[in-house]
Amino acid sequence: MITEEFLSNNVLSLIVLVLCLLGSGGLMIYNRKREKGEHATLVHVSQFIMWALGVIILGDFVEQGIDHFQWRFITADTVGMICTTLIVLMLIRKLFLMINRLAAAQIKRGSDITSAHIVSRVLKILIVIVVFLFYGEHFGMSLSGLLTFGGIGGIAIGMAGKDILSNLFSGIMLYFDRPFKIGDWVSSPDRQIEGTVVEIGWRITKIITFDHRPLYIPNSLFSSISVENPGRMTNRRIKTTIGLRYEDAEKISQIVSEIRAMLKAESSIDQHQTLLVYFDEFGDSALNIMVYCFTKTTVWAEWLAAQQAVYLKIIEIVHRNGADFAFPSRTLYMERNSVSREPPGV
Repeated sequence: MITEEFLSNNVLSLIVLVLCLLGSGGLMIYNRKREKGEHATLVHVSQFIMWALGVIILGDFVEQGIDHFQWRFITADTVGMICTTLIVLMLIRKLFLMINRLAAAQIKRGSDITSAHIVSRVLKILIVIVVFLFYGEHFGMSLSGLLTFGGIGGIAIGMAGKDILSNLFSGIMLYFDRPFKIGDWVSSPDRQIEGTVVEIGWRITKIITFDHRPLYIPNSLFSSISVENPGRMTNRRIKTTIGLRYEDAEKISQIVSEIRAMLKAESSIDQHQTLLVYFDEFGDSALNIMVYCFTKTTVWAEWLAAQQAVYLKIIEIVHRNGADFAFPSRTLYMERNSVSREPPGV
């Protein structure tokens, strides 16, 4: 009799609860089918309202059940705290999802991936801090007490997790100093680190090496090593030495002039950068010509193609002038009138 009376008094609430569940399920299906739709934000907001309303109705049921059925294993205050906690967690989850969608939209529009990630993470931290403060104040905790607790807790955490915090702050400095960003090719002359940056986290940075091995580096390491960022080069350099035979000495001047003219006419060579072609060394078995210039492209494959074209034209110039390339050799001079002496005792 008490149960029937309890249910009859809450028919409207039960109907609203069922509608909330059905509406939330329908919105979830709609959101999955149209994940990239323009109404996604409205769907998330509506879904949160339905979830929160459902939690409030369930909490009201339990509180009425405590009065009607004289439940002793739970109190109304506990129910209120549980309901508030659930609503707060749902709110944080929805806000995080909306922030992720905003970051993805910014990246799609051409914004920097690293900047989008750091902004989204900072927003998430701020949301957690604000919600924590309001949550504590809602249940009677003073704001000054929460801040004091946070300060003491921060000191304790700092002492216990010094390395973790070091990586965390180093990660933050990576975002502000920007020595590299996601997608950059980086290397370190101090360590055997080289590859493409795919993720900059709070604690570690993930790099994929050129043989496709993942490399996880603590962020604090970047504060103590030098990092090269070839991805930010304005030009790529071609530097080589050409060794010609000593018998081609009279042809050196003409060959040098033709190579220099060829480089000045080459479309792939940046004429605004240093361009040097000089006979600069008497080698052990060759007369060495230095070739030094820069390509316009910084893309590795395109640079290799440009360098190959230059080398092939150099070979053509050398052979056209009747010269050839030297190879390591040694000349032995023998005296014609040398007298062979047998060792004594033979």
